Amino acid sequence: MTHRRGRSKHSNQSKTSADSKPRRRAASSAPDKGRKRPTREQLEAAYGKTVPDVIGPGLSVLFVGINPSLYTAAVGLHFGRPGNRFWPALQRAGIIDHLLEPGEQRQLLAKGFGITNIVPQATARADELSHEQLVAGAKRLQRTVRRYQPRLVVFLGLTAYRAAFGRKNAEIGRQSQRLAGAEIWLLPNPSGLNAHYQLDDFVRFFKRVKRYAAADGRRARRPR
Repeated sequence: MTHRRGRSKHSNQSKTSADSKPRRRAASSAPDKGRKRPTREQLEAAYGKTVPDVIGPGLSVLFVGINPSLYTAAVGLHFGRPGNRFWPALQRAGIIDHLLEPGEQRQLLAKGFGITNIVPQATARADELSHEQLVAGAKRLQRTVRRYQPRLVVFLGLTAYRAAFGRKNAEIGRQSQRLAGAEIWLLPNPSGLNAHYQLDDFVRFFKRVKRYAAADGRRARRPR
C-alpha cells in the first residue's frame, strides 16, 4: 500500500506543501521480521492483484490506503513494503502489541480496526492511477462504508483523497464532511518515502485517532 511515488498531479505526497511539514529525514521501520522478500518476477506478477480487505461490521476505525504497491500485493500484507511506518506506528501507539504477519492482519478486527484502499488493484506507483480510477474507487468505498458502518474512516494520503473526492482544499486532520455517515480523518501517507514525516509523527497521529475513536465510542453508548 506504499509506492515509489513519481511526479504526478495526483499523488506526489512528498512534494505536496499542504501534506508536508519539513523534517530532516524520515524514520524507517519495517514490519519485515526476516520475511523473504519477493523476487522481481513475483513483483511483476503482482501487477493488478488485490489484497483482501481487513474489514467487518461496526468497526471503530477503518484505515484507507491509496492502492496496494506491487510489494504489498506480492507479500499479501497491507502497507507491507519495508520502511512503511504504518505497522510500527500502530504498535508504538498501543493499537497492536507486535508487528503482524500477513496471516495475522485480521487480528485488528478484534481491536475495532480495519484496512481497505481507495483503489484495490496493485500498481508499481500510485501515480499510475488515473483520475477516473480514483473517483470510481471513492464511489466503491462509499458503498463499503455504508455496508459495514465504521464510526471513523481514516484516509492515509492527502493528494489521492483530494483527487478521489474532489476536495482540493482538504487539509490534514478531522474533516467537516462525512462518508456514508462515518466521520472522516485525513492523515499523511505513511510510506517511508514521505520524508516530511517521521515515525514519531505517525505514532502521534495514531494515538490521536485511538483516543478520539474511544471517546466517540463512549458517546455512542451513552443513553439518550
